[in-house]
This record gives sequence, C-alpha cells and structure tokens, in this order.
Amino acid sequence: MTSIAMFNNKGGVGKTTLTYHLAHMLSRLGHRVLAVDLDPQANLTSMCLDESDIEELWNGSSGLADEDVPPGVAHSSGQVCEGQTVADAVRPILEGTGDVAPVNPIALKTGLWLLPGSLDLSRFEDKLSSEWFKSLAGDIAAIRTTTAFHRIVKHAGEAVDADVVLIDVGPSLGAINRAALIAADTVLMPLAADLFSLKGLSNLGPTLRGWRHNWQSLVLPGVPASIPAPTATMTPLGYVIMQPEMRLDRPVKAYERWLRRIPAVYSADVLDQHPPSHDDNQYRIATLRNYRSLMPLAHDARKPMFDLKAADGALGSTQKYVQTCYREFRDLAENVLRRVDEVR
Repeated sequence: MTSIAMFNNKGGVGKTTLTYHLAHMLSRLGHRVLAVDLDPQANLTSMCLDESDIEELWNGSSGLADEDVPPGVAHSSGQVCEGQTVADAVRPILEGTGDVAPVNPIALKTGLWLLPGSLDLSRFEDKLSSEWFKSLAGDIAAIRTTTAFHRIVKHAGEAVDADVVLIDVGPSLGAINRAALIAADTVLMPLAADLFSLKGLSNLGPTLRGWRHNWQSLVLPGVPASIPAPTATMTPLGYVIMQPEMRLDRPVKAYERWLRRIPAVYSADVLDQHPPSHDDNQYRIATLRNYRSLMPLAHDARKPMFDLKAADGALGSTQKYVQTCYREFRDLAENVLRRVDEVR
C-alpha cells in the first residue's frame, strides 16, 4: 500500500479536483484506491457525496436544512453512517477520553473508497500544534496524537486492502497538514504557472525536510513498538501543471515565464539539489489543460469529467473533449504509478 499526499502550499490550483479524478482513474485502471479527506474544508467529501449523505454523515439532520424540503426528498442514500469521519476518529484524543476510534471507509464504486472529512477537523489543529514539541521530547501521549492520522489511514487502507491511498490536504503549513504529510509515503504537487505556486514550492521544500529530519531523528527512535508510527519519508514524486484557460500549445507570455522557472525552483527548494536542474521533463508528471466547461456537467452528474455521457449533457464536440480528458487523466495515473515504482 502506497500513500500519496496531494499538496501545495498555495491554494486554488485544483488540488481536490485532481485528487478526485486521479482516484477514479486509478480505480478504473484496476487498482484498489482509498481517498482520504484530511482538509478541514472537506472539499473532497463534498465532491464525492450528495448533500443528503453529508448531512447524515455529519451527525444527522440539521433541521434548518429540512425546512424547505418536501417530505421524502432529503434522505441519504443509505451508504453512509453518522459519525464516520476523520474528525470522529480523532474525537477521543481531542476530548481526552481515549485513542483514535477507527472509522469505516465509504464505498463509492468498485475498487474506490472514501475516508470522509468534516469541518469539525479544524478543532484538532490546536491539539496537534501543542503536542508536536512534546512528541519531539519523547512524550508517549503526544506521539499518539501526532500519529493519529497515520493510524487511522493505515486501519482504513488495510480494511479495504487498498493498493493506493490518496490524501487530500489543505494549502497551509499548519499542524494538521504536518501530521497528514508525515503519514504520507510520497507527495505529489499540483502547480499553477504563477508566482504564488513558485513561492509555495520555496516554502514547502525546506519545511518538508525539517519535518522529516525532526521526526526521523528525534521521534521515531523512541516510539514504542505498540504504536504504529510513520517513517515520514514524504518522498517528492514530482509536480502536475494545472493550466489556466488558454491553449496548451500557445501559453501567454506571462505564464511561459513562470513555466520556465518551475523546474529550477522545484529542484533547488524541494529536492535540495545544488546546482538546480532546469530539466522540466525530469520532474513534471503531467500538464492538464483547463476543463472548466466540463466541471458543471460533472458536478450535476456527480461523476468524473471523463465519465460524462450524452445523457449528462456532453453532446457533440463536448464529447470529444471528454475523450481528451480521459486520455490525459489515464496518462497522468500511469505516470504517477511509474514514478511511485521509481522512488520505492
């Protein structure tokens, strides 16, 4: 089982959309995939589940949401159970009543499961932040807290016999993301060709190396055998360029400038290579065009863009666009798997 964290310190680059579609494509290619939502905004969960299912998952009906809904309409599909989110799993630690409570992944389709998130996960931030330095000092209770995500994901992955675990995290370098990334074997970075993504890379690389060093040198040697602990490898797999609305074969000059700078920044700041490499093909796993015209159709149909049919509104030239989308995500999935094999 290999875990891949989808992360960029800069938000708004299409990270969750990438996670969602990569998960579906990997399962389409015959792999058993567990998608994990560790972003407190729970965007991946909202992409995967209907609103009625999310309402059921997040502790039942709110009452307010039902006010204007006719009887019999706002019922969940029956595929979810209340209290089965990552936030529910860490609640015993947060409340001081025990260790993590295992939660059951939700089957989305054959070979694909979701470990759903919740807005309540944000409450775990302060706890993780305060326990980090205690973990570095060898405090066992703090280590249990810091390794909570690792143990939750490990249990869920083993329960469904997952080949690949995709972990969606938010765009910050806070305590929740630190615990999430430490639990990941590898890291895949979606980027936009702009200054903000480059700055995100320059922040991300040294931070990951610092977390890795502190965990492996200060914490891991003292972790008792009774506590499953991650090795915090966080091996960078490479990056995926998420294109804005423009032709791929003719990017505007402003974006060409940033595209040219990405390889060297990635090489120097993420991989700590000096002198840095300027070879884009060495690190770029894929370039995905903008599929904004397909997103509303995919959202309404509650399926990936590359699975859209004529009945979903993908007619004429749009269907050809769907086929292009399928090819690009298939190539992306195959390249990701190939890169995972290379870094093992």
